[in-house]
Amino acid sequence: MTEPEFTVGIEEEYLLVDKSTRDLCNDPPGTMVEECAALCGGQVTPEFLRSQIEVGTRPCRTIAEARADLESLRRTVIQVAGRYGLAPIAASTHPFGNWHEQLPTPKERYNILEHDMQAAARRLLICGMHVHVGIADNELRIDLMNQFNYFLPHLLALSCSSPFWEGENTGLLCYRLTVFDALVRTGIPEQFSSYGEYERHVNILKAAGVIEDASKIWWDLRPSARYPTLEARIMDVCTDLDDAACLAAFVVCIIRMLYRLRKDNQRWRTYARMLVAENRWRAMRYGADEGLIDFGKGEIVPFRTLLEELLQLVEEDAAALDCAAEVAHARTILQRGTSAHRQVRAYEQALSAGMSKQEALRAVVDMLVAGTDPDMQGPE
Repeated sequence: MTEPEFTVGIEEEYLLVDKSTRDLCNDPPGTMVEECAALCGGQVTPEFLRSQIEVGTRPCRTIAEARADLESLRRTVIQVAGRYGLAPIAASTHPFGNWHEQLPTPKERYNILEHDMQAAARRLLICGMHVHVGIADNELRIDLMNQFNYFLPHLLALSCSSPFWEGENTGLLCYRLTVFDALVRTGIPEQFSSYGEYERHVNILKAAGVIEDASKIWWDLRPSARYPTLEARIMDVCTDLDDAACLAAFVVCIIRMLYRLRKDNQRWRTYARMLVAENRWRAMRYGADEGLIDFGKGEIVPFRTLLEELLQLVEEDAAALDCAAEVAHARTILQRGTSAHRQVRAYEQALSAGMSKQEALRAVVDMLVAGTDPDMQGPE
């Protein structure tokens, strides 16, 4: 078997806010997105709602290269949006934005999505981070997807950035997935014995006319319908650029680790979706604060312990892929908290300082605007 190239690409979705009101801009000038796209060679595109914008790196050989490309894309969007009095925030929900007030992007694919899903689609005022890892062999992509499922909650726990919804602290560190899970064909992926079996299932849905292609399958992890990649989609978008590089590094390192096991005629044990889904929920609710279930032990293990085990598992792969520092940054995330932790902390500090609820929510937006910018350090 030829070893995969393990190229990496990162996609991030941002929310566009008005700098004066801190509310979402539901109808930004079309020239803004066009200008971003022209400056970035087509790496910036509109999203389902006009208040969203998406960036995507080129296929990169290293995490450092992907981080640099992502940083350049963020800078461009920030600079162009600023000329229109707007700013992007890298967070999976807006602290007080209302989905009823948002306008869809006029595009055939999005029109079909809204028609098919109705209010479930119109509520998609959420943003995510997707990491593509280059694996040319179809059978290998499916085999690694089956095994990777176990690690999806770990990635989510380190990326949470959606504690607020429509002005309320939801009590969840990742509220985004409660919105996204309202769509069909989401969540933990199915297990397949081969790429052929996966294709047969997709073809049933295509023949029935419910999907046009596999891009309408929105699992937390999927074989990309556009590229020869395995695409991890469970993560919230990371406000901090170093956090984003860390999560991308973990994705590619875990995939390489699983490939190494396969070369040695070993494999990671696969677990039932109901078990992985339980840890997924714990990551949504608590992030890394309350630990995840160790299925072998049948008990909840502190996330710090699980993280150290995971770092040891991928140590060889992080060295081979030259991303040991990026992976080790997970300890920093655990120590100072995810974006969700910092948002809630900023909100509570603002209330304690005598601000009104709305003023405190605007303070959270200010923190996110600063934290999204690679040149600025948001308040802790």
